[in-house]
Amino acid sequence: MPKLNPTVVVFPIPPMAWCIRLCCVALLTMGITLAATGFTTAHAQTPTAQTGLAQSADRPAAVALTTAPALANEPASTMVADNPYGLGAMWGQGDWVAKITVLLLIIMSLASWYVLISKLMEQHRLKAMATDAEQAFAKATTLRAGANAMALDSPFRYIADTSLEAVQQHSSVAGQVDLNTWTAQSIERSVATVQSNTQQGLAVLATVGSTAPFVGLFGTVWGIYNALVKIGASGQASIDKVAGPVGEALIMTAIGLAVAVPAVLGYNWLVRRNKLGMDAVRAFGSDLHTGLLMQADREDLADAAATQAAIVPAARARPASGQTAA
Repeated sequence: MPKLNPTVVVFPIPPMAWCIRLCCVALLTMGITLAATGFTTAHAQTPTAQTGLAQSADRPAAVALTTAPALANEPASTMVADNPYGLGAMWGQGDWVAKITVLLLIIMSLASWYVLISKLMEQHRLKAMATDAEQAFAKATTLRAGANAMALDSPFRYIADTSLEAVQQHSSVAGQVDLNTWTAQSIERSVATVQSNTQQGLAVLATVGSTAPFVGLFGTVWGIYNALVKIGASGQASIDKVAGPVGEALIMTAIGLAVAVPAVLGYNWLVRRNKLGMDAVRAFGSDLHTGLLMQADREDLADAAATQAAIVPAARARPASGQTAA
């Protein structure tokens, strides 16, 4: 049986391990930065708030009324910068479970986008290699010449090399398996190997698309639980006390959906493109099968003609030698 050539790389993809390590380092750096920012902001705002309260207690009512219009005319950018309901507040006020959940969703999103982009590049290369294989065999005089004209990492060259090797090894099993069946089995195994390589990474998209909403839902449930605990401990259930914690918890669900939707759409899109690419690979395998059988028939006819050419002179020489002896 033909063995796979270890030097042939069907689809070289950048190692995912290094990308995951870089993503982890980036996320760790981002987390430390956000945590330090929240810590610094909290400590910077606390003295200011205490000073403001002390000063407001010493001011007369007229001064407070005079400064009220000035506060109303304050630019909106300053008010937005102190927004207590944004992502920064969610990160700063969340506990370690909430932060781990957010980091997990970010890692899942980065992994899904990495797989999506790398598979799109891979499928683009497969389409270009299909065109090159068709042109190479159209211009070549023999199947071996057509295979050598393709790139070393081309899956079409891998199929051609293994099939040609199988034809050369057919003599060892010629009595048990005919050439047609032997060649077809070799091509089917090679096509199956290529198909297995084209499906690498799709499991990541399927996993992210199916689990990210539930990870976000877990973050929401955990955040609402902590919000209710804080509200119950403070004894205040006004809308301003409830809106912030509950809204921050619901952001987890939105993040989970934002991670899952691109993964699901990308998975379906890549599966469709993989099907089109494998159709081209199977068509190439079918044409190669026909070409191998035709080449074998030509070789058999050439061998038969050579044998016949060697037998005819020998047969003509026998009567002449018999007459000379008589």
